[in-house]
Amino acid sequence: MNPRDKIVHQRSLWADGLIEELTNQISGTPLFSVLQGILRETLNNGIHLGVFVQPYLGFVLDGKKTIDSRFSINRHAPFEQVNKGDLLILKESGGPICGACVVSHAWFYHLTPASWSDIEKYASALCMDDSAFWARKRSATFATLMRLENVVRVADISVQKVDPRAWVVLKGVKAQRSLL
Repeated sequence: MNPRDKIVHQRSLWADGLIEELTNQISGTPLFSVLQGILRETLNNGIHLGVFVQPYLGFVLDGKKTIDSRFSINRHAPFEQVNKGDLLILKESGGPICGACVVSHAWFYHLTPASWSDIEKYASALCMDDSAFWARKRSATFATLMRLENVVRVADISVQKVDPRAWVVLKGVKAQRSLL
């Protein structure tokens, strides 16, 4: 087995267990029908795992942060890989899965000085501040913004995620959004 196949196999093992446990925990919530539709392929949407640092994860779970952002120098997920209606599983950096939500809108940016002024319009929903965190994002080339809805907390779910990626596409559908 080549190394790439081994990583895909490992991801499959932890992802399958995660989906099963998440299904049990969100039964009776609006997310249950979304997840079931995606798994049964009656909905043409994807499933993503996003790793969040504090305090931003807490802000999402509390409903204060309603738009998530991902910045990168290179084109990689979630850039042009997340769509309206996709399920986003929320994982704490170095910790467990603790929630899930639906992406209700996605915007993609090839960053320019003008696009930063557009992003800053969402400062409150992003929980942007003057911290070094946001200053570091200014060196990015690409950005993805996602409006998050129907956030549901779940009891901690441990996963054996072995790679360092902050975003994992568990089930993908090519994004149909235009680049801004």
